[in-house]
Amino acid sequence: MKTIRYLEVEGRSMGYYALLGILGLIVAAGGISALYMEHSGHWVTGMTNQIVWGMPHVFAVFLIVAASGALNVASISSVFNKKAYKPLAPLSAILSICLLLGGLTVLVLDLGQPDRLVVAMTIYNFKSIFAWNMILYNGFIAIVAVYIWFMLERKMNVYSKYAGFTAFFWRLILTTGTGSIFGFLVARQAYDAAIMAPMFIIMSFAYGLAIFILVMMAAYNWSGRELGDATVNRMKNLLGVFVAAVLYFMAAYHLTNLYASENHGVEAFILKDGGIYTQLFWYGTILVGGIIPLLLVYVPACAKSRSSIALASILVILGGLATMYVIIIGGQAYPIEMFPGKIVESTFFDGGVKSYTPTLAETLLGVGGFALALIMVAVAVKVLRFLPATMADAAVDPHYKAEEASK
Repeated sequence: MKTIRYLEVEGRSMGYYALLGILGLIVAAGGISALYMEHSGHWVTGMTNQIVWGMPHVFAVFLIVAASGALNVASISSVFNKKAYKPLAPLSAILSICLLLGGLTVLVLDLGQPDRLVVAMTIYNFKSIFAWNMILYNGFIAIVAVYIWFMLERKMNVYSKYAGFTAFFWRLILTTGTGSIFGFLVARQAYDAAIMAPMFIIMSFAYGLAIFILVMMAAYNWSGRELGDATVNRMKNLLGVFVAAVLYFMAAYHLTNLYASENHGVEAFILKDGGIYTQLFWYGTILVGGIIPLLLVYVPACAKSRSSIALASILVILGGLATMYVIIIGGQAYPIEMFPGKIVESTFFDGGVKSYTPTLAETLLGVGGFALALIMVAVAVKVLRFLPATMADAAVDPHYKAEEASK
């Protein structure tokens, strides 16, 4: 592999400013929505005393989970010493930080009262998984920032592998913590499962890599730089493996729940009788986010098309959002089993399925967090040298010369 030369994106074209303008408008809409909800109160959202985590949390958790997975490429290059992934490691690392900041921004703006952020930052209840996550999120940003410094500063390159190992293990702990938010909630029948933590880890691999593929392809196409087939195909095949693993864990989760009689009710709700939640599970998680992407990346007629690879990545992201909606909101909508085997009814909606309809303000806040992450990436690649000057096969593929000689 030749020496990698990193260059900033010029960022002087009308297309670049148009991209920033469009993303900026979306961020502004999200900010206005946050102000509207803070000023009017959460009664203007679809959230209630029964559904306390709404659409903003769907986007926030998705972005936080995807942030861990976006570090895939950098981790593979450092931890597993795969040189083919090394050129794109800095882009992978900065994308992970930006996605995490986007997700945390949505969470902060949905607190309702700004002073709650001060409480969350200064008072820690270590019996709460939420307190652990505050440390994990801040630690992730700091560690990955140091990792980027070590990768881009030639004098510090010798230490980049150690920073990569630290970032790799920290991201696993971070995603475990995020999954454990749901796995530790024994009061909710749809949560309370140890498999939640590893399932969130493998979901992070798929969602983060899908976003990385789209960002990588867009960055090279729009900057006029060459992106070789070897790199694209390598990412595509890895995405297929992660998507298949997500389907496996999803099947294991539901089959395990079906084995226990106490979970038959919630499983029937999600898989058969849950209305929008059942539809999002089968059509969103399984079909759009799983089966169709697998066909697009592995069927020979589609596998060589970059448009198909980009479409597969988009579908994985949409399927991931559907999955988060089912887990977060569907899990709250199902009634709490306070007395198993007994029917509980009251004026406080006990025993009944909770209703939730997301409002425009909630959705705009969530989409605004996504746009904020992308703006930060766009500015980062313009200001600093995160992108290799070329990703042509001849420059980055160690097997290129051998393949050419065999032809």
